[in-house]
Amino acid sequence: MSGYHQLESRLVDLRRDLTNHEVYDRLSTIESLHVLMEQHVFAVWEFMLLLKALQRKLTCVDVPWRATAQSAACRLENEIVLAEESDLGPDGQPASHFELYLAAMKQVGADTRTINHFLHNLEANGGVQCALLSTAMPSATRNFVATTFEIIDSEDICQIASAFTFGREELLPSVFQQNVCWLNASTDGVLSGFEYYLDRDVELDGDEHGAKARHLMESLCGDDSQKWKAAEHAAVRSLEARKLMWDSIADEMDAVSPQPCLVGLS
Repeated sequence: MSGYHQLESRLVDLRRDLTNHEVYDRLSTIESLHVLMEQHVFAVWEFMLLLKALQRKLTCVDVPWRATAQSAACRLENEIVLAEESDLGPDGQPASHFELYLAAMKQVGADTRTINHFLHNLEANGGVQCALLSTAMPSATRNFVATTFEIIDSEDICQIASAFTFGREELLPSVFQQNVCWLNASTDGVLSGFEYYLDRDVELDGDEHGAKARHLMESLCGDDSQKWKAAEHAAVRSLEARKLMWDSIADEMDAVSPQPCLVGLS
């Protein structure tokens, strides 16, 4: 069994906790969707953080340009960046998946003030840690982003690639998409942007980028047990931090005033 598959098998329980999380069953109203999107948007932004950290390490983004020693990994990374940073939106225009998510939030009426305040503080303070501390947000969301930043700050390419690979949106179960589909149908298409985002993201992660990320991990860690150990450490930290954020979202959903169920969920 390859190092990748050994690591994947050791993460089964953690990943199952996320795909079977109670948060998906509670997604039955527009109000509950707002709660999820207002925190989940940070995971979408965090994914771009990992993506660009990998690009900096695996490709040359400096002038003068120099050829990279890992040409195969460079190609894999650039292929992922192309779609994630400049995919085509529902209007046929290029947009990052983060921008597609923000547009979907606005369409459905979710509050974008927290993420926008965070991005403003990021520009003003020049650092993720300062922006996190100066933005009012749930502690679990702050911890989730901080954990990713700590992994990136380690400068360990195997840890960064592992957080990117094993914390992907392929963790979202089919029931999540089904509930969004039902909500969209019951609200005359107000979730069409979010449904497009999910369809595109799951399509890429499941069919294309998941395999590319696996090959990237294998090329970076090879047969080095210490590198796979570091990768496991990062994957566990990432998954545990996401689990805490999902717990926080579920708790906040419970705190939302009960609303009439818009769809008959099975």
